[in-house]
Amino acid sequence: MKEYKVLTQKDKWFSGKFSPEKLEAALNSYAQQGWKVVTTATADVPGFGANRQELVIILERDAD
Repeated sequence: MKEYKVLTQKDKWFSGKFSPEKLEAALNSYAQQGWKVVTTATADVPGFGANRQELVIILERDAD
């Protein structure tokens, strides 16, 4: 059986300030916990006056 985690730019790792360096640190930390990236995508999120794109990363690992 598998379990999944969804990582977005709003994740606690980024404290409201997304950066490639913080993303790398988050992915490495999750990898140490047994998570691996399955796929990535972008999602349109409604904003004030226009939509913005948000990065979505799906992680997977074997359930305990």
